[in-house]
Amino acid sequence: MQLLELIEKTVCGLGYELVDFERAERGLFRVYIDFPLENADKGPITVEDCATVSHQLSHVLTVENAHYERLEISSPGLDRPLKKLSDYVRFAGSEALIKLRLPMSGTPNRKSFQGVLCEPEGDQLKLEFEGKDGPALLDFTLADVDKARLVPHVDFRSRKA
Repeated sequence: MQLLELIEKTVCGLGYELVDFERAERGLFRVYIDFPLENADKGPITVEDCATVSHQLSHVLTVENAHYERLEISSPGLDRPLKKLSDYVRFAGSEALIKLRLPMSGTPNRKSFQGVLCEPEGDQLKLEFEGKDGPALLDFTLADVDKARLVPHVDFRSRKA
């Protein structure tokens, strides 16, 4: 079993979703977890959630002889990456920053767009953004995406003084 599959199987087996996995310098593994859509009402990922996944994953990696020096488990944060089609379904209506691999026809020399995600239609993704002449719609697929992240919004009015 490949490392990514092993990590995903372990994380999902504990009731979480694997959002992203990075191999960094000096044997560091970074694992980003969240609750799956059907359990999104549980709220944000807590330190206890990260500890649970870290404990189980460290055992699994040891048993599977995966070489690593450090293991970091965290939530994806407010600027969560969008990696899978299910992410675009889940966050339709949210603001996102999309960086394409290559410029699309109709948008020469432009690869970066910020706007509101539309509900995907099959494997076709859409982003409503402000173009030169007003609102515009970008049609793209997951294969066209270099990087995509949600745009965090903080409501300062809801904070207590």
